[in-house]
Amino acid sequence: MLLIPAIDIIGGRCVRLTKGDYATEKVYSHDPVMIAKEMEALGFKRLHVVDLDGARSRHIVNIEVLTRITTETSLVVDFGGGIKSEDDLQKAFDAGAHMVTLGSIAVKEPERVLQWLQRFGAERIVLGADVRDGYVSINGWKEESAIALMPFLESYLSQGISHVLCTDISRDGMLAGPSTELYESIMQAFPQCQLIASGGVSSIDDIRALEAAHVPAAVFGKAIYEGRIDLQELLREFPQ
Repeated sequence: MLLIPAIDIIGGRCVRLTKGDYATEKVYSHDPVMIAKEMEALGFKRLHVVDLDGARSRHIVNIEVLTRITTETSLVVDFGGGIKSEDDLQKAFDAGAHMVTLGSIAVKEPERVLQWLQRFGAERIVLGADVRDGYVSINGWKEESAIALMPFLESYLSQGISHVLCTDISRDGMLAGPSTELYESIMQAFPQCQLIASGGVSSIDDIRALEAAHVPAAVFGKAIYEGRIDLQELLREFPQ
């Protein structure tokens, strides 16, 4: 199972929010690059970087942090937050992102996202599906759409998307366990999906439960920063 630490960035700092609420910001480090280096030294191969300033302002903001992470580590980085134009998409790739996560724009402008999928390839595009009560949320989780999760996934998976990052907003930052049943239902419906489960991971047992549900990958952050998971023990059981 692929394990992906998350670094969320506001003002160049490593932070975490609860349920996407910016008022709950908690700073864990003033040096996200150092955190990335620590994750690499432990044995992780992937990193999920979210530009929360970008998600709020609808264009990439923390590009310098991304550039430093990709130049000072060999981690495979997927980057999201605020990518609404091809200029921003290209900017992320030029800064060294191996993959980009597209969320709000995938809801609002599917034709454009499918064009990018054809141009850049399925291995470089991750579909972001942030879900609340079965429906996809957009614009930094501040706005609800009328699009149900499962048809949304089906429409993109049928047109070539393979990587999906699905976050249950109600679980995000809560350390109360992931929505394993939701992710299991996704894998049953779309066994070809390279699903990345996100939100709520609080222990190694949570990772074990996701693996038992045949989920290929998981993103987690707060459990790391709050010391809920012994990372060395985790990586002994799930070597990357």
